[in-house]
Amino acid sequence: MEKIGVLVVSYGAREVAMADALLRSKKYRVELYVADKQCNPFNAEKATKHVVIPSLDINEICKFAQENKEKLDFVMVGSEKPIIEGIRDLIEKQTGIPVICPKKEYAIEESKIAQRVLFEEIAPEANPRFKIFHPADYKGKDVRSAVYRWLDELNNQAVVKPDKPALGKGVGVWGDHFASREQLFEHFMSNFQYGSVIIEEKIDGEESSCMGFCDGKHFIPLPDTRDYKRAFDDDKGPNTGGMGSYKDVADWLPFLTAADREQELALANKVFKGWKAKIKDDSALRGVPLYLAFMHTGKGIKILEINSRPGDPEIINLLPIIKDDFVDVCLKMAEGNLTGVALEKSATVLTYKVPSDYGGYADVHPNKVDKSAINTPVDLTKAEALSKKYGDKIRVYPGSMELRDGKNYALQSRAIGILGIGDSIEEARQISQEGAKTIKGGALWNRTDVASKQHIAKSVSHMEKLRRRA
Repeated sequence: MEKIGVLVVSYGAREVAMADALLRSKKYRVELYVADKQCNPFNAEKATKHVVIPSLDINEICKFAQENKEKLDFVMVGSEKPIIEGIRDLIEKQTGIPVICPKKEYAIEESKIAQRVLFEEIAPEANPRFKIFHPADYKGKDVRSAVYRWLDELNNQAVVKPDKPALGKGVGVWGDHFASREQLFEHFMSNFQYGSVIIEEKIDGEESSCMGFCDGKHFIPLPDTRDYKRAFDDDKGPNTGGMGSYKDVADWLPFLTAADREQELALANKVFKGWKAKIKDDSALRGVPLYLAFMHTGKGIKILEINSRPGDPEIINLLPIIKDDFVDVCLKMAEGNLTGVALEKSATVLTYKVPSDYGGYADVHPNKVDKSAINTPVDLTKAEALSKKYGDKIRVYPGSMELRDGKNYALQSRAIGILGIGDSIEEARQISQEGAKTIKGGALWNRTDVASKQHIAKSVSHMEKLRRRA
């Protein structure tokens, strides 16, 4: 078997799933090098060389790559921070090792305004109505009146977004984060003091995620996924990084149709081709340059946002069911000749287990938290042992977790992703939930309704209602 050296820049379970997909290669003997945000148990066990860089500083990562330059064939990056900071540009310039992620100039998630401007030029029909507020335009002027006039046009149904990842309150949604104009304006000003803010219309619909692999020249869309942003069951509580996600056997979700999927693909390709036409460098968009959040309205598709990275958790639903050797997929991306990716016709469900204070759970459900288990070691052995029962139908991916003195400890974010794979969503869900139940210690908890029949039925019913209105 040919030996391949890969450096994975790892933030959490998403990158562990990438590393796992690489290590399962049947064609190559993969030597894994990991630059890790923390001492992840999976990475610590599997890596040939492993370094912890808590800041994920791109200069330190580049130094690690330089030290192992002769043994590395490519670098994989999943986390947005290094991508935005230009990790690819730096490593390729300093070492010549190909990096699988977009170049700094095309990390479009850095600017929500740049996204809206791009869509307005390429696919205006998919853009929600929006208005940009630049601080320089309102020096000595009444910004409150301008905001309120725009809210009149939107009938208050608005979403407030800082242009860049900010020090303010971040994205705020009418009905979720505020219920009055005064509250909305307070949220707006918390972001406006740091820079430009965009206010766009709130769209009623059902959301899907669509992303694709790209060699710079070709965009290869992957099947639809759906994530669960709210912390608690029944979509209650604050938005989080994503409590779980699912994929159906088909390439589209249960509340969508084959025709909806065709519209998604047409729109994704339209955005990709329109964006690529502006770029002279054929390799600049290598990686996952388009991770699209679509909103299906019954009258067509709107684009909520795009990111230039693999989705977390959604990419975890897809990596384990890629039929092609994932090393080959990556090599083709790096070489510029990826023209297709084959996937199994399987359903997958991902459930995240998280610490007691994540999403404010301990405050909302104080009686459900075993306080004696907080900060105790987390036992993954029973979950991992389920592979004897389910074979490759279950995967356990440590995320925000640290190996200390031979024991696993959950940190502050999403600690463990448990993926179930099945011939139906319900089969995959049962495997994922069973795996989650076996994990003890750390006072961890998880949503129990990810991909449940009841939750999916609500989405189906809502979509039918939207179509009738159209």
